[in-house]
Amino acid sequence: MPPLILASTSPYRRELLSRLRLPFEAVAPEVDESALPGEAPAALAERLALAKARAVAARHPGAVVIGSDQVADLDGEAIGKPGTHARAVEQLQRMSGRQVIFQTAVAIVAPGLAAIERAEVRVRFRVLSDATIEAYLRADQPYDCAGSAKVESLGVALLEAVDSDDPTALIGLPLIRTCTLLRRAGLDPLACSPEN
Repeated sequence: MPPLILASTSPYRRELLSRLRLPFEAVAPEVDESALPGEAPAALAERLALAKARAVAARHPGAVVIGSDQVADLDGEAIGKPGTHARAVEQLQRMSGRQVIFQTAVAIVAPGLAAIERAEVRVRFRVLSDATIEAYLRADQPYDCAGSAKVESLGVALLEAVDSDDPTALIGLPLIRTCTLLRRAGLDPLACSPEN
């Protein structure tokens, strides 16, 4: 089996990929994540997922490399990771009572293969008071999450609905699509798991 590498330092993506029970290494992709002028959120997520996978694959020839990126899309505007408490407050105030589309792309680069898949997750935020936003941010501190909410944690209390055909996409790695790409690269999680 060729080495499997996750081109990410995200603890969320590492935890998700570990669910497939394939041995893998996580490597920082060292890619500039800035949006290009006029770049749509879905295009940004796809470009960055592929760029991350290619950057790590260039340093690890022969490996199967997974890259992923997520961008929150509010009316066509990319909403990234807040980084600070003040920016998280502003993001959640803007998203209050609105629908946000989380664009999550996953790419695989391997010898003779470069492929990408994207999952859209439609999230409807409930109307949020400033006190609710403050209480949530103090409790969860989601400053490293696109859109300032961790759905796998207390952030689920901010939401009215989530609509997706790939349930882990909102956390940052769409595992259904990841499995599809892994099979294309010759790594079927059910055939390759240590139990088989």
